[in-house]
Amino acid sequence: MASQPVSRMLRRVLRSSVRSCSSGALVTQPHPGEPSQPAVEVPSGRRRFLREHAAPFSAFLTDSFGRRHSYLRISLTEKCNLRCQYCMPEEGVPLTPKADLLTTEEILTLARLFVKEGVDKIRLTGGEPLVRPDVVDIVAQLHQLEGLRTIGITTNGINLARLLPQLQEAGLSTINISLDTLVPAKFEFIVRRKGFRKVMEGIHKAIELGYSPVKVNCVVMRGLNEDELLDFVALTEGLPLDVRFIEYMPFDGNKWNFKKMVSYKEMLDTLRQQWPELEKLPEEESSTAKAFKIPGFRGRVSFITSMSEHFCGTCNRLRITADGNLKVCLFGNSEVSLRDHLRAGASEEELLRIIGAAVGRKKRQHAELFLMCQDSPPAIPSISFRDSLHVQGLRHRVSFSSQTVTLWKGGWPPQIPRLAQWWLASGLPQRHYSSHLDSDANPKCLSPEPRAPATPSGPLPTSDQLTHVDREGQAAMVDVGGKPDTERVAVASAMVLLGPVAYKLVQENQLKKGDALVVAQLAGVQAAKLTSQLIPLCHHVALSHVQVQLELDSTRHAVVVRASCRARGPTGVEMEALTSAAVAALALYDMCKAVSRDIVLAEIKLVSKTGGQRGDFHRT
Repeated sequence: MASQPVSRMLRRVLRSSVRSCSSGALVTQPHPGEPSQPAVEVPSGRRRFLREHAAPFSAFLTDSFGRRHSYLRISLTEKCNLRCQYCMPEEGVPLTPKADLLTTEEILTLARLFVKEGVDKIRLTGGEPLVRPDVVDIVAQLHQLEGLRTIGITTNGINLARLLPQLQEAGLSTINISLDTLVPAKFEFIVRRKGFRKVMEGIHKAIELGYSPVKVNCVVMRGLNEDELLDFVALTEGLPLDVRFIEYMPFDGNKWNFKKMVSYKEMLDTLRQQWPELEKLPEEESSTAKAFKIPGFRGRVSFITSMSEHFCGTCNRLRITADGNLKVCLFGNSEVSLRDHLRAGASEEELLRIIGAAVGRKKRQHAELFLMCQDSPPAIPSISFRDSLHVQGLRHRVSFSSQTVTLWKGGWPPQIPRLAQWWLASGLPQRHYSSHLDSDANPKCLSPEPRAPATPSGPLPTSDQLTHVDREGQAAMVDVGGKPDTERVAVASAMVLLGPVAYKLVQENQLKKGDALVVAQLAGVQAAKLTSQLIPLCHHVALSHVQVQLELDSTRHAVVVRASCRARGPTGVEMEALTSAAVAALALYDMCKAVSRDIVLAEIKLVSKTGGQRGDFHRT
């Protein structure tokens, strides 16, 4: 019922909206019931002039392998208003002194030089480019450069809805928005900041203003968001999005591990299981993306295969960092300071010789990087985030992938002020969890799905031998190769004694760091999946399910953590359950430590286990 007025609002907007074709030219959206008209590009004197007066491509921007570099990425700032876990440490990174960064005039001088030599596409990046105060002015001045066809920007979307109308008027052609999850709580966990609603508003604003497609960049990380692939693809059914799945890449400070990387082929297999009709689109020249489309869907899906299938052979990109260094390869360490030469009074000819020498030294590819990824990491069954965050007794919003796509299918989002009100209203189409209980709610704050009936418990045979010690008394991993696969379930618990002050803040969800219960729950789920990396002699277990439950105990001003793990295999999951409960308790301590240091973690214990040769166990 709540969706009906929203649907009517979408239809009203649809009747008066415009969209854009891939060239960026605006075309009108036909009225409902009218026959669709072929997209006709608005005549562009600028494009016609460029086609008729195309000059030979510059030798300075052509490398020794014949690659022509017509695409320049310019970093406007090192600053960012998020702290994405795969990008930088929580405390941020040391910033270059302002005096050493490129000024606006220096940025435009270099852009003018590169465009004169044949660059026809410039993308503004960061850091986060939209935190730079004069970003709109920079776009406007770049738009005046004769020969520049495309001005794009890559943004985290936090400031996009506010600035996009001005940016579009200034001449912004394309938009890439970074978004790694559709779950608000997980968004805060990944970026260590709030802002999910603002990013969604930015995406809606881009669609509303006629950008098509709106590119959404999603870095896929095993154990974190690979279970959301289908949710992201579902959005392309009714929206003009190009969802681009990016293989997790190594950068300084992101603690890269190939086990976290989900390869393009693995992602593609996942999508084809749901949509076997998925079809590959022709690859554009020098494109980094492998594009696919589901017949009948409005948008499309792409894969950036930087690690598993690199695209060095057709690379046409150059990069200028915020402090004025020219990088000819994203993965290369070699940089040349254009800023220093510019400030030393170098002439245009001297700058071109410096640029040409750097481009000439560009390698065919960086094979040493890709040797790490010749073999894709083993597939690990994903644990659904929806399952691990199933909630009872809370204001639980509907699934993003079902309700939202239904509301958006075939329509355009409403104006942002109305949308913001709708997004925050009771019918909010997202997974949202609040620590405030409904009046008829169970006093348990976070509760998993209904538990399976308890299995009869029996005596647990004990052993007088330590299984992880060999005959010489050395630590050794148990060989489970000969054991049969059986269904294994284990439940563990822990208690966090918060004290009255911290307890009240957690209960009312008033901690400055955010929702402590949700963060602890996320930490518990993550820890269960990483147990073999934390406990040296534990086998890796492909978990089929993890539940983390947190209950408020007002009599003791405590939170009781209960973690349940399930798997089928030759070894038990007790350690996974214990690790999950312990780390969830530690995360809760971390969230509350600024309020009180007198927090006690207690009673970390195994509650029950089933399966295996040694029988079942249930703590009485």
